[in-house]
Amino acid sequence: MITHSAPAKDIAKQVAENISQIRGRISEAAKRAGRNPDDITLMAVTKTQPPEKIIAAYEAGIRAFGENRVQEFAAKREQLSDLPDATFALIGQLQSNKVNKAVELFSAIHSVDSLRLAERINAAVERSGREPLPVAIEINTGDPVKAGLAPDSPELEQLLSSAPRLLHLRIEGLMTIPPFTEDSEGARPYFRRLRELRDSIATRPLSGTSMDLLSMGMSHDFEVAIEEGSTCVRIGTAIFGERQK
Repeated sequence: MITHSAPAKDIAKQVAENISQIRGRISEAAKRAGRNPDDITLMAVTKTQPPEKIIAAYEAGIRAFGENRVQEFAAKREQLSDLPDATFALIGQLQSNKVNKAVELFSAIHSVDSLRLAERINAAVERSGREPLPVAIEINTGDPVKAGLAPDSPELEQLLSSAPRLLHLRIEGLMTIPPFTEDSEGARPYFRRLRELRDSIATRPLSGTSMDLLSMGMSHDFEVAIEEGSTCVRIGTAIFGERQK
């Protein structure tokens, strides 16, 4: 396991080895599902991780990163400014008073869980003058303690119907975090439900909505998520070791 006391070269080596192993597992899971591994993005989740580990992951080939907290990422963003073509998505809950800062910092926001939040992000992007911001809708597929819109909620329908007027957003798909189970198979019904919802939405002619992104699967269950259609797996612990406090 990587620790603070480990020399920088050891950290980089371990991170690279972990990423190589994960890519192998992604490839095997994709083959089992008859899918192309190249269609699956490996996103490194960097919550509580210092810049040196993020840079090590970048040097090992990672280009998509996910952060959970606006303030935490703001504190280390400058140290990560020299990473060409790296993208940083906000995957944690976004408070309304941090929308402007999030729009300034992130390449995408994958945790939109209300129409009101989408409208605030849209307005902030318009004020900023930047290109339309890619977003994903967070769906709660069955965990009462997690955020997200229920698959059958009226507000999800309102958000989708409002997409054509949210000119400064691009709704690219869905994200979910299933209830934790020790057995990764326990997550399969929740992943399947998200895929079925995505497939249903994708059949509708909704302007401003593509549904190409299906973000699901973490360190303990990403292979099951890939078998169920994930296009982006969010991996933290399996790359970096246990989170630092």
